[in-house]
Amino acid sequence: MPSQPPSHAAARHVVFAVAPELVLLDACGPIEAFWRAELAMRAASGTSGTSGTSGTSGTSGTSGTSGTSGTSGGEPCAYRTTLASVAGGVLSTFAGMPIVTERLDTLDPVTIDTLIVPGVPIYDTADTTTTLQSELVAWIAAAAPRARRVASVCTGAFYLAAAGLLDGRRAATHWRNAAQLARRFPRVEVDPEPIFIRDERDGRAVWTSAGVTAGIDLALALIEEDCGHAVAMQAARRLVVFMKRPGGQSQFSEALTAQASAGAEFDALHGWMAANLHGELSVERLAEEARMSPRTFARRYVDAVGRTPARTVAAMRVEAAAHALVQSRRPLKRIAADCGFGTEQNLRRAFERSYGVQPLDYRARFAAS
Repeated sequence: MPSQPPSHAAARHVVFAVAPELVLLDACGPIEAFWRAELAMRAASGTSGTSGTSGTSGTSGTSGTSGTSGTSGGEPCAYRTTLASVAGGVLSTFAGMPIVTERLDTLDPVTIDTLIVPGVPIYDTADTTTTLQSELVAWIAAAAPRARRVASVCTGAFYLAAAGLLDGRRAATHWRNAAQLARRFPRVEVDPEPIFIRDERDGRAVWTSAGVTAGIDLALALIEEDCGHAVAMQAARRLVVFMKRPGGQSQFSEALTAQASAGAEFDALHGWMAANLHGELSVERLAEEARMSPRTFARRYVDAVGRTPARTVAAMRVEAAAHALVQSRRPLKRIAADCGFGTEQNLRRAFERSYGVQPLDYRARFAAS
């Protein structure tokens, strides 16, 4: 169930506490997700409003996702976002694009609903270890206890860990930095696999996510917690991303199509399917995972999604194979096995039906050099 949304006058204040050399997408992706959620709510309710994005390049002031659109229960659910740094003003980013930020010490911690710390490049070699900005660590440690929830994107987890917020908790970060995080902060239980982790204990939720685009997945999960599945799904569709990616680094757009059609009922099942394409995905097995009888499952699935479970499985497998072809040099035999086709011949036939080309031709055309 989504948490109780605030009144329009008390829009959820989401603060992005950033450091120099900010990885731009770590902040901009989630900010855009919150704004797209607002647009989706406005479209659903027929309302409009003004907005700004606090601390983006060339702008200043607090953000205004100030529409009065609502959730399925008719309650308003709005966000305002603020991008802030220790010194405020113009901040350098890893991509080279400067952004304008608020000063952290001008913010009232009592007003912060969600505190998000995006990532920066983290170096940990024989001759270089990234020094975290001590003033930012201190501000996070002081402000976090007053926020309803705290989150990090990518290597922002290093700042949460330095502030003591991840001690004894499971945490995710960019897969390339997982070992570094574990070495520098041995009290943190680092898990390099999930796209994001929600660790709640003692009544406080701390979220951590994998790198860059995973920040959008994290933001969508936060939106769903606040505003419900439908609003988060609409935001995902507007962003042309996946509602909930399975663990690890794989992603399948076919899962979003299925989720958008089915709503929340088969949400978890579709994520499980996408993560288990190599296994047996018969109606009986899917029904078992959904905790239904095969007959009931088949009927309810077709009613909700508009196609049979077998067609969803086939579409997911073809898309997974296409992703593997352009993201790796694995041989067709391995891809066929990993994606559940069994043999190369089955993979070729399915690929020809779906894309009109053979798998290796597809790789030659679309694979990165």
